[in-house]
Amino acid sequence: MSVALLLGAAIYAAVGLVLPLSMGAHHVALIGWNALGVILGWFVTVVWLFSQVQAAHRRHLLEWTTNLRLLSAQEFEWIVGEVMRREGWDVEETGREAEADGNVDLRIRRSDKELLVQCKRWQSWPVGVDEIRKLAGTLMREGLCGEDGVFVTLSHFTEPAIAEASKVGIALVDNEELVRRIENVRASEPCPICATPMLLDRSKHGWWLRCPRWANGCVGKRDLSAHPGRALDLLLAD
Repeated sequence: MSVALLLGAAIYAAVGLVLPLSMGAHHVALIGWNALGVILGWFVTVVWLFSQVQAAHRRHLLEWTTNLRLLSAQEFEWIVGEVMRREGWDVEETGREAEADGNVDLRIRRSDKELLVQCKRWQSWPVGVDEIRKLAGTLMREGLCGEDGVFVTLSHFTEPAIAEASKVGIALVDNEELVRRIENVRASEPCPICATPMLLDRSKHGWWLRCPRWANGCVGKRDLSAHPGRALDLLLAD
């Protein structure tokens, strides 16, 4: 936040003060340049804040979601992207709500490797062979091979779809595999005081998280009585 505010202030100073003064701007023009500097400075700060809110929402989806079936299609793409981001990939979200995505929801990169990811939040019916062929066609149009494709679903895949994916090299991630990968990257909640991963505990008042460094004087804790889903996540994690 401090970096964003400093950058906004620097833009304001450069555009609203330094530039017009160096140009010898008159009073009215100076006011105009000053207003433009304010607008640009605030724009940079707001854009940064928006990106941070979006990133926090993705992290919270991963940490707190206990039922993937409650997610919207866009939130499902976000949580898949966050899983892959924590697995070490740089993630670009290409899908847009209510817009055609061209069979590509995510582009993920690591070193010199790029993969295209298609996400389907289907749960009532399995993914068929036609969907696999659509993704294969997209990979071909982009000059990529089948091994550069990943298909993720909340449902499962039909036998023909599995056979087709195996033939062309597309990786398939069904509901069980996705849940396993979420659990592998889901982080323990840090202590709000010392940042040490907290431990799940229970008292007569319910579940709560406590800092394991309490013997050293740290009193960090978090009451989970209003968030029973989080306690369930931690209980079932291992």
